[in-house]
Amino acid sequence: MSKKQPTRGESLAKAIISEYKPKTVEDMQNALKDVFGPMFEAMLNGEMENHLGYEANERNEKETTNRRNGYTHKTLKTSAGEVPIDVPRDRDGSFEPQVVQKRQKDVSSIEGKVLAMYARGMSQRDISSTIDDIYGFKLSAGQISNITDCVLDELTEWQNRPLKAFYPFVFVDCIYVSMRTEQGVSDQAVYVILGYDLKGKKDILGLWMGDTESKHRWMQVFDEIKSRGVQDIGFISMDGVSGLEDGAKSIFKNVVVQRCIVHLVRNSLKYVPSKDYKAFTAQLKKIYGAVNLKVAQAEFERFCDTWSKYPGAIRVWKDNFRHVEQLFNYGSDVRRVMYTTNAIESVNSSFRKVTKKGSFSSETAVFKVFYLRIKELYQKWQGRSIRNWAMVMNQLIIDERVGAMVQKYQASF
Repeated sequence: MSKKQPTRGESLAKAIISEYKPKTVEDMQNALKDVFGPMFEAMLNGEMENHLGYEANERNEKETTNRRNGYTHKTLKTSAGEVPIDVPRDRDGSFEPQVVQKRQKDVSSIEGKVLAMYARGMSQRDISSTIDDIYGFKLSAGQISNITDCVLDELTEWQNRPLKAFYPFVFVDCIYVSMRTEQGVSDQAVYVILGYDLKGKKDILGLWMGDTESKHRWMQVFDEIKSRGVQDIGFISMDGVSGLEDGAKSIFKNVVVQRCIVHLVRNSLKYVPSKDYKAFTAQLKKIYGAVNLKVAQAEFERFCDTWSKYPGAIRVWKDNFRHVEQLFNYGSDVRRVMYTTNAIESVNSSFRKVTKKGSFSSETAVFKVFYLRIKELYQKWQGRSIRNWAMVMNQLIIDERVGAMVQKYQASF
């Protein structure tokens, strides 16, 4: 059997080990830094020879006025740390190197790594420390801010992009963030809208800010998404902001607004001792999980009798029972989508991971970190649709109101 020939990589590795005799990972990184510099310089000199048309030790037989003009020293940031190199220059300044371009000082793709860390909620100090630990050079707070600012144009374009004409389901909610102002630190509401399109794909329609969550601000938000192309919405699921239902219907007259059943459960539990939580919620589930409206109504009567000792809890459900009843106008798969805002609460939970570090200096700072998080969510959602979406669509088409909208917009989708 013939002896296996070493690969080019193995031969190079043996040569480096023979020359440097590294004992630790740090020794190996230092060896690589020594190798990187000459490699970059050799490639740059090759580019210069190609640019001038003759090698460094050849006579300029073309008798052009342009020729080599010394070197410019620069320090590159690489994956192995900082590497000093000398970049060749030409007399007339027409040389445009490609391996390491003019003004380029970072060849480690560090920008993408900084954006990823920022999107995961790491502070500027933590990012700087991590980069220093891994790559051996420091980034200032200003440098990190400049790197993350590169998404601002993309963010503006995303915030103003045209939206689809019809969303069968839309979920609305607010998340509060801490903002630093001249008056001190205060909580600000970030309005978030999640939509499902006709293919069952998720999309975050936008982000908006306000001092608090209010009906009037939601109306402004709905008016904006209408101006960006949304003509109809099938269902809006929300947590019960006073006046929001009327505000939504003033913008989208055909929409059905659904109170989140999970929020109603939470609100009613405020009036129930913890020892009764399990039995109380189990009986509630028999109401909104019933097979049809008649069964749900019968279960509700039993529920009211059983828990009459907690009138505050009963009042929550009596005041909102029409939202339970309207669920049964639709098939079970549609009900499972519309009865809760869990989908958007999951989005906001993702946002909370990047807001728990502290307060923000501006609205731009909030939107920047949220948008980077949204890009990660888009990657996670890519190629996925809502569970049992085919059945959801079949049940929507049966309904006279939503079915008409589906047929109207499906052809142009």
